[in-house]
Amino acid sequence: MATVTLVQYGDYQCPGSGLAHRIVPLIQQLLGAELHFVFRHFPQPEIHPEAYHAAEAAEAAASQGKFWEMHNHLFRHQSRLADSYLVEYAIALCLDVNQFLAEMASDCHTPRIQADIKSGIQSGVITTPTFFINGLKYNDAQSLEGLLEAVVRISQNER
Repeated sequence: MATVTLVQYGDYQCPGSGLAHRIVPLIQQLLGAELHFVFRHFPQPEIHPEAYHAAEAAEAAASQGKFWEMHNHLFRHQSRLADSYLVEYAIALCLDVNQFLAEMASDCHTPRIQADIKSGIQSGVITTPTFFINGLKYNDAQSLEGLLEAVVRISQNER
């Protein structure tokens, strides 16, 4: 059972979230089942115009059981998040493309993304990436190595 819950508010077009995406798998590898990782959408369209649609693409993939595959794909291709690329990624992940396109066109995942944004704002999230470890805001987003150390330390204290 997980002893540490790590929540990340992220934006698929944010360079800092992209860097964090490289650290989180290391934390997951180190802690295994002791870590419960949650990603929450916090697109910032005023500075990252393609981030919101990327979040919708992740949720459309989730409806077909492939959230994490799309999540990883989006971060690996952060500089290519235009709608045409999102369709290519859906094809690459063997999604039902007609369903994917219908969901993207209908904005049916907007409530889920808006709920993440609202919870982030209520929790004091201003920018991405922002992390919470067992409900406590991690205050040094510039030090991702520090995040790794903090999560491991909390994990050891919870045992």
